[in-house]
Amino acid sequence: MPALNTISIEKLHRLIGTPQAPALIDVRTDEDYALAPALIPGSRRRTHSYVEGWAKELNGRGAIVICQQGLKLSQGVAAWLRHSGVEADSLEGGYESWAKARLPLLKTGPMPKRDVAGRTVWVTRSRPKVDRIACPWLIRRFVDTDAVFLFVNPSDVGGVADRFAATPFDVDGVFWSHRDGNCTFDVMLEEFGLDTEPLQRLAAIVRGADTSRMDLAAEAPGLLAVSLGLSRMYSDDLEQLEAGMLLYDALYRWCRDATGETHDWHSAPKKKA
Repeated sequence: MPALNTISIEKLHRLIGTPQAPALIDVRTDEDYALAPALIPGSRRRTHSYVEGWAKELNGRGAIVICQQGLKLSQGVAAWLRHSGVEADSLEGGYESWAKARLPLLKTGPMPKRDVAGRTVWVTRSRPKVDRIACPWLIRRFVDTDAVFLFVNPSDVGGVADRFAATPFDVDGVFWSHRDGNCTFDVMLEEFGLDTEPLQRLAAIVRGADTSRMDLAAEAPGLLAVSLGLSRMYSDDLEQLEAGMLLYDALYRWCRDATGETHDWHSAPKKKA
């Protein structure tokens, strides 16, 4: 059982990728990070020496603090956060325990640079359908919870990327786009190292719906139908994205927890008289 004000790696693993996930703060020293330049998915590096300065940015959101072994750095930062009114725990055993358990790790090499507010900024074509909703969901749930997404006219994606230091995705001729029959969602899973079984199962559904290969997954036609329906319901791309986040949250939980469950219309059998 975890000690007071700590969380086990097993419990944190269940929270990551869900809307209920707390803010994950990696406060490992630069030396420790250099030896293992990866992150627990969804976490962000912060300096422990300025916790009183950035604590207010959490805006009341709960936090889990991660250091190398779950000792003085994470314990101290979590205590500071609690002093600042933030509900905070440290990860039991720290990054080392997570890595030894072979739990998913986010590759940081492909990560775009963050803006002055600490966010990654992405740009793509307006009027999203499948891939351009699935990719933002993946990024916000597993890569950068504060990521900004700009939807613009297709002809303006390159110019906006240059002028606003945004990373283009799901357009021709850029790094984050379709490759060898795979869609952009597949590419992001590979590049970020997020090749877990639930996400791979979801990727097959996204790929089928996005590339009209409905044979890849029985759920692909349903995803396409709902995605096209959402695109007709919302004229604002950001409102559509927020609605789509719920859709992909539900699909991910099905991929992770419920693929073996069935359902029929029958109610409970009546008791015999």
